[in-house]
Amino acid sequence: MSISRDEFDPLAAIVDWLDACRRGDLNALLDLYDERAVMECGCEGVTLTGRNSIAAYWAPKLESKRVTAFNLDAVVLTGHGVQIDYQNYEGKPVRFYFRFGSSNEIIYTSCGPLIGRAAKISPN
Repeated sequence: MSISRDEFDPLAAIVDWLDACRRGDLNALLDLYDERAVMECGCEGVTLTGRNSIAAYWAPKLESKRVTAFNLDAVVLTGHGVQIDYQNYEGKPVRFYFRFGSSNEIIYTSCGPLIGRAAKISPN
């Protein structure tokens, strides 16, 4: 089903992202990303471009995820997208920013570890 940009729900896209991670479904996760998406990971100090690089990053993490992984702690609509605080694949607190393109796919993400309630990242 095709959704117009006016009907796009970024929060629903975040739920789909979390559900794909919880299921360990790499293909469903990658379907949410634009082919040229950029992911900046402050947790590991890497910048990835494109679905293939993002797949290589996420595949081992989804396979080794803990029971507490991908539990959502907070979600906020921002001026440019969505910010979530959640438990990463190791069960550690992380803040993740998402931006979406005109195709309603993820075009940019950045993440960083949460220290207290502050993250070591900026949403650009």
